[in-house]
Amino acid sequence: MPRLTVDDLKRIKEEYKAAFTLREGGQRAKITVHMGTCGIAAGARKIMEAIIDEINKNNIKDVIVTTSGCAGLCSKEPMATVEIINEAPVKYVLLNEEKIRKIFKEHVIEGKAAEEYALAVGSETAY
Repeated sequence: MPRLTVDDLKRIKEEYKAAFTLREGGQRAKITVHMGTCGIAAGARKIMEAIIDEINKNNIKDVIVTTSGCAGLCSKEPMATVEIINEAPVKYVLLNEEKIRKIFKEHVIEGKAAEEYALAVGSETAY
C-alpha cells in the first residue's frame, strides 16, 4: 500500500467534511434539479452543470445540489427547487442556463426568490 501524501490527507479531509456537513445538516441551502426522463429531455443536465459552475465560481461550501425524478409537471421542465434553511421551498420552471444562473445569484446568494421564474412557494402536502 502506497504512503499517503499531504495532498491525499487534504482530499480525505474535504471528502469527510462534505459528508459530515450533509449528515449534520450544516448546509444553508439545497437545490434539487428534477431529472426524470422528461426533465433530462428538456435540458436538466445543462441546468445541473450551470448550478455546479456557479457554486465553484463563487466558492460556495454550504449549498447541496441533488436530483429527483419527475415532479409531475412535464410541460414545465426543466425545473429546480431551491430550499433555503428556515424558508419555504420555491419551485422554478421552464429553466435555461441563463435563468438558473440568475436564480442562483438572487435566491441562493442574495436570499430573495426570483419570482418571475417561480411556479410555487411551499411544500406539497398529503393531508
